Amino acid sequence: MKTDLNKKYLPLTILCIIVLFALVILIDPVGPLEGKIDPIFGLYVSRIIKISAVYAICALSMNMVNGFTGLFSLGQPGFMAIGAYTCALLTLTPEAKQAVFYLEPIAPFLANIHAPFIVAMIVGGIFAAIGAFIIGFPVLRLKGDYLAIASLGFSEIIRVICVNAQSITNGANGINKIPTDITALLIFVVLAVVTIFMLVMMKTSYGRALLSIREDEVAAQAMGINLFKHKMIAFVISGFLAGIAGAMLASIVGAIDPKQFMFTLAYTLLLMVVLGGQGSISGSIVGAFIVTIAQEVLRFVDEPINIGPIHYPGISGMRMVVFSILLMCIILFWSRGIFGNKEFSWNRLFGKKAKSKLKKEGGEA
Repeated sequence: MKTDLNKKYLPLTILCIIVLFALVILIDPVGPLEGKIDPIFGLYVSRIIKISAVYAICALSMNMVNGFTGLFSLGQPGFMAIGAYTCALLTLTPEAKQAVFYLEPIAPFLANIHAPFIVAMIVGGIFAAIGAFIIGFPVLRLKGDYLAIASLGFSEIIRVICVNAQSITNGANGINKIPTDITALLIFVVLAVVTIFMLVMMKTSYGRALLSIREDEVAAQAMGINLFKHKMIAFVISGFLAGIAGAMLASIVGAIDPKQFMFTLAYTLLLMVVLGGQGSISGSIVGAFIVTIAQEVLRFVDEPINIGPIHYPGISGMRMVVFSILLMCIILFWSRGIFGNKEFSWNRLFGKKAKSKLKKEGGEA
């Protein structure tokens, strides 16, 4: 019966993939369409969609540790900062570096290094993975809140280094003039690759070992699973994914500074994971899009509003207050999130009616 249901929804899956691919092309026209057609949603909406996809990768990286392994890590902003600064330093031309680093000259070993974006993104991910490997040795021996505090402390250390390493990161001024030629197609291709990788990985023996660690570490260890090794691999993969997400974010925005990677970003990413459902890959993606888009939609509460005789003067930052209250209500009354620890499937969406119909047809036969 399950096979019949899957076959029934195969055309719908193919149709959705085609529609999604067409929309991605129109979000940010590339190739023969570039320069001949404007983005279908406008530049502002196109940018928000691209940022949402990048945050979806970040949420997946956090879910790798928090959702599947059962750890509580908040170090994602630090890994993103490593990827973002690495990408910025590699993609800037030597001339642009001289213009950006005007308060203090850039370090000589970085002055003439230049690489295309794809290379810079991968190198940024590798450096972030190395950072995860180095801090993994001390912090992964901790549990619960202690691990969260230690990983968050690492993230803050990276941010403080970015503020003070003037000749490498340009200090508090940050780095601008970053090439912004990254396309929506590339971002969504990376998101698709990461999603497929995680879906396949969780069906392997390694993925099942991670789930067993999440459910009961003592039982998993008794079954011969090396807890530290599996946690370390998950932590390093998580760092790599956050690093490439940070690199793509730098290319979209075109400028980075240490304030972008404050501890509040860790809470936002955690919110995406919890809203979508811890342990759900599709949930992390949906949660990332909802949270990112909602933050933009709620900007109107920061501006003055006139409703008849009532005048609301507008309070800067009020959107975050409203957004936090709404999400707290969702988490309090819907603690498992949108998907829980399950994945999206047509069977879950339409399954009841289809199953009853198949059962009826089978009974008549």
